[in-house]
Amino acid sequence: MKAEDLVRQIEERLGTLEVRPEVANMGRVISVADGIVRADGLSRAGYGELVEFEDGRRGLIMNLDEDFASILVLSEDNSVPEGMEVRSTGTPLSLQVSDDLLGRVIDPFGTALDGKPLSVTGGSLVALERIAPGVTKRAPVDAPLKTGVKVVDALTPIGRGQRQLIVGDRNTGKTALVIDTIINQRSRDLGLPQVVCIYCAIGQKRGSIARTVAKFQDEGALGYTIVVAASASTPASMQYLAPFAACAIGEYFMEKGRDALVVYDDLSRHAWSYRQISLLLGRPAGREAYPGDIFYLHSRLLERAARLNKAGGGGSLTALPIIQTQAGDISAYIPTNVISITDGQIYLETDLFNSGIRPAVNAGLSVSRVGGKAQSKSLRQVSGLMRLELAQYQSLAAFSQFGSDLDEATQKRIVRGKRIMEILKQPQFSPIDDLAQTVSIHAAGTGLLDEVPQEKVAEFERRVMDHLRTGSAALCARIGSGARLDDATVKELDAAISELARTLRNPPPAAPNPPPAAR
Repeated sequence: MKAEDLVRQIEERLGTLEVRPEVANMGRVISVADGIVRADGLSRAGYGELVEFEDGRRGLIMNLDEDFASILVLSEDNSVPEGMEVRSTGTPLSLQVSDDLLGRVIDPFGTALDGKPLSVTGGSLVALERIAPGVTKRAPVDAPLKTGVKVVDALTPIGRGQRQLIVGDRNTGKTALVIDTIINQRSRDLGLPQVVCIYCAIGQKRGSIARTVAKFQDEGALGYTIVVAASASTPASMQYLAPFAACAIGEYFMEKGRDALVVYDDLSRHAWSYRQISLLLGRPAGREAYPGDIFYLHSRLLERAARLNKAGGGGSLTALPIIQTQAGDISAYIPTNVISITDGQIYLETDLFNSGIRPAVNAGLSVSRVGGKAQSKSLRQVSGLMRLELAQYQSLAAFSQFGSDLDEATQKRIVRGKRIMEILKQPQFSPIDDLAQTVSIHAAGTGLLDEVPQEKVAEFERRVMDHLRTGSAALCARIGSGARLDDATVKELDAAISELARTLRNPPPAAPNPPPAAR
């Protein structure tokens, strides 16, 4: 073949080639240690960017140094070989969210953990890390989120869009309180729309998570609940990302104009996982070995809870973070950080729990910065008097332990305070409606239970509600509407309660036994 023919054929072949050049930001793994990969060559990568390894696994960029990038491996198997190629995607870590997730148990990446196939259709791709809504996009928090727990709804009410901390030692009923709250959402109090609940389990045993899911199933609450689980056996990366995934799911429903509730159980373990990751990344350790940005970690998560205005759709995202304390020390590093971020706290005390007062809520250390705005008018009316009586009882109860002589007025206040403490006791997994709460708290705060024996308060409460529901339907309708109680309604309610109190205090004599029949 002549040289001219060869050149012509090569030119013809080159003319038929279609070349589409692609620019890829690639690098190679230079070291691996405990799930942290260091790679060089990623010159255009950014913090929080998602990267892909050569074998299909994914990672999250956590540090950007001068010569390399530190990557957190997002998989159960974090043994990445050195020399493997890694490619940046230019996108943040995201999760596909739709209504198909309702009733399911998933991990932070949206993979089903309940053994059933999961196909998320429709919906949208939501980034795990997002900026919280601005002030101009928010609306005031004035719609109640009923927990069904008397002591919470009366003393520390929670509003839709609020961030309310639940803090206490281990085994004081923190998880039971949030489970009651989720179960109570199956009833639509005051005509409010259904609340979508997201329960985020961080660092718990798999058996504990399975029991919680089974309880939701038994109580009929799993249909409107999504469980995001990162158990204690999962890597620290999964536990670190779990609350952000749960918050992203809640934001999806909030932006659709719906009300959502997200529970972080608990953020103490979340802080532990972030501390472990930060120490492996070589970040400087501060107080209690936590990194310097531990406050920003929880603040950027909890600030995403909000109630949007009508222009934004009117949806809301309520956050209930849980913090575990050691020996009741709420002045520790993580508890004080989260207390300063949230809109109030519910403090559960070990001494109250051990003395049989459950829920073991310490009314003196618990507070809600939203207050009565998140209560119905009827409940706000009756709870104000009870709060005052309870505070006076707690201040006088310490003096009564010395056995000194007390005047009659002080003795009456102590007796009333004991009845209030008794009426605030509530069995686990049995939330009650707004009507029963209003009647019980009104009876205790106004002194209608002073003559009832303390051991019969629970029985009296049950009998009063049975009597009202069966014989006073019109009165129950007025009280249950949530409107402020007028004088006529209060008088009618007081008369019904007083009549039953006299019956319980002075039961009618038993009928005499008939004489034996003659044979």
